[in-house]
Amino acid sequence: MRRIIDQRVATLLFVVACLLPFGATSRAADNEVTEAEKRDGWLLLFDGTSLAGWQTSTQKPSSKPVEEGALNPHGCGGYMLIHERPWSDFILSLDFKIAPKCNSGIFLRTWPLMPREGKDVGFNGIEVAVDDTTTAGMHDTGAIYDLVAPAKNAMKPAGQWNHIEITCDGPKISVVVNGQPVTSTNLDEWTQPNRRPDGSEHKFDVVYRDHPRRGYLGLQDHGGECWYKNIKLKPLGDAKSQSSRRSQGRPASLNSLTKFVAVLPWAWAVDRTRTSSALTSPRARART
Repeated sequence: MRRIIDQRVATLLFVVACLLPFGATSRAADNEVTEAEKRDGWLLLFDGTSLAGWQTSTQKPSSKPVEEGALNPHGCGGYMLIHERPWSDFILSLDFKIAPKCNSGIFLRTWPLMPREGKDVGFNGIEVAVDDTTTAGMHDTGAIYDLVAPAKNAMKPAGQWNHIEITCDGPKISVVVNGQPVTSTNLDEWTQPNRRPDGSEHKFDVVYRDHPRRGYLGLQDHGGECWYKNIKLKPLGDAKSQSSRRSQGRPASLNSLTKFVAVLPWAWAVDRTRTSSALTSPRARART
């Protein structure tokens, strides 16, 4: 019996050893995507060393260089720093850090880039707030600015890195800060300008049900130092993305665990075969 147990332990250790490379290489360095992320459809929007793919909302080069592997829109020369390509449905994943008293934001589906008369270009997009506050109001981190307050303020103190994931899928927008879902809304319910679905007032003269579902991503400069890195985007909507949604957002380490669990039945089957052979061998019969 002890030999059988030893064989099972050895089989288990063999399987773990085979899967270790998956876990060891699954975590990307800053501003890189892993092979697993590539297979899942993730794109890297910022290379960590240059401003390639980024410009101001006035479509001019940024006057602010890359700082320690991060984009800092403060002083870029425009209302915000935008990625050069418009996007429709997607999951946006990035890390951000702010200085004390910073006011910034992540803009979604900004379209067009030409401001309306008397308005800034921010009125043409939808902003997820990034602010140095501890409350959970309409203008605090994780809020869909002036539209939907977060369930809680999940941001770490100024000077620390945070992780945020924003999903735009048709009319639905959701926000996760540091792993905690904080905000969600359905734009199809926003049928009046300056009015939320519950009838309360907000500042924007926009019917968000009719807001463009395609536009630019932007990192706002609104009076404070802030840094953004590991900017990754997974497009949604095409066949490839739809088929891989089941694993979206799953950490690579969990993917490895899934593979591990999937292999276990095979490992035990091999072990049972070996054990059965050992027990029925002439040598085993002689011992009994």
